[in-house]
Amino acid sequence: MKVVASAFVVVAAGSSLLPSVQAFAQQPAVLVDFSSLSSSTRRTNAIHPAASSVSTRLNSVPNPLDTLTSGLASICRLPYGVSVSDNADSIPSDEKPILKQLFDIENNVECRKVREKLTELDLNVQAVIPASANSRAVTDSEYEYAVPSSANVFAPILVLEDPASGEKDRTLVGSSDILQYLENKYPQKSSTVTLSERDEIKEMILQKAKEALDFVGNYVASFLRIGRGNEAKGPAGDSAPRPTRPLILYNYEGNQFSRLVREVLMELDIVYELRSVGKGSPRRTQMEEETTDGSTQCPYLTDPNTGISMNESADIVQYLYDKYALYTPPAEILQWASDYLLSPLQPLTQKLATLQAGERGDDIGAYERAMDQATKEIMEQDVVKAPVVVYTYDLSPFTLEATTVLDRLGIDYHEIRLGKEWMPGFITDEGAAKRAALLKMTGQSSLPHIFVNQQSIGGLYTGTP
Repeated sequence: MKVVASAFVVVAAGSSLLPSVQAFAQQPAVLVDFSSLSSSTRRTNAIHPAASSVSTRLNSVPNPLDTLTSGLASICRLPYGVSVSDNADSIPSDEKPILKQLFDIENNVECRKVREKLTELDLNVQAVIPASANSRAVTDSEYEYAVPSSANVFAPILVLEDPASGEKDRTLVGSSDILQYLENKYPQKSSTVTLSERDEIKEMILQKAKEALDFVGNYVASFLRIGRGNEAKGPAGDSAPRPTRPLILYNYEGNQFSRLVREVLMELDIVYELRSVGKGSPRRTQMEEETTDGSTQCPYLTDPNTGISMNESADIVQYLYDKYALYTPPAEILQWASDYLLSPLQPLTQKLATLQAGERGDDIGAYERAMDQATKEIMEQDVVKAPVVVYTYDLSPFTLEATTVLDRLGIDYHEIRLGKEWMPGFITDEGAAKRAALLKMTGQSSLPHIFVNQQSIGGLYTGTP
């Protein structure tokens, strides 16, 4: 059963804010300027003074933790994907392969090795196409950029034209075939140094150790960015606005800020042209001439559909969400905290909710009367005040994030604050009673707690039973 509240379509039972937002967002998108988040026009209660700044920091726009983990991921892959190698110019320019399409998954260890090699060989790709299992390239055979029918595995897949052999649409499947082709095409300059047998053994041992470190480092890099850049996400739903022409990204693989942009392009299922500008690339001079501000800073994004260009990763990511997403999703770190830190503590916090409301007090009858009164107020006074009602704490990042999502979608709602936080001394007596009553009614004591048309749909990530 679906219910409607101020054009907000949600699944009334067993849901939560995020699936509800996704359902709403499948309708024509409502784009709200980010600067409007400090306004109270979307609430029948004023926004808490800290709401705008805290929610902006926690939203899925890159934050300091993203920058740190992306930087560590780059360190794990050094020296790969940073500088142009000596053999990048080992063949004449008219014999260099033309890379037409790269079917790619950003946070995939095999795809990463291919992108590193593209930076080192200073190669461009006309279209980098997201190719996770739920991307349009994989699920829609009629899509302009659908995975070639000849490919029986997923990314990486490279489609190229080879002027030297005359092949127009050669398809290479898997990192081994792609890397082998590129290594054959761009052979390493041979060494003229003759090693002794002992030195050859040392060299072999060092090579094996290097390969082992490379293998471990690649997986550690993926772990550091776990959950990002591995699939299309909710904001890339069927009704999301799409660019008609590929975006253009100046980038090199080892740049920590470029990674943050590529992750979002992957998650929004957006095709883009990749222009490699690793350290030592002559294309940096070309980039300086072509960019509107003469920048050589990476990443640099140009959108030929709007004529907009920019070079700060946070600005680029926010632009992508504003222009090509159904909504800006809540911070991944909050969902991680909800799933792995707070969920195991749920029995404890639920028990604390009833204790704070006076369950173990001297007068059990008083506790029961308080529960009855709180339940009556919730059902007869609170949730009837507006189609969407949100119970919140003033200082909770989860409640601030939930109200930010609603604000960005332009959804009218009534906010009821139960205190600053759930800890003793931070929640009011009335708030403690209502929190315990909500637990008794729905099985959820945590906030935010959202009601739509007088029915509970749960919190930011959690649905009510």
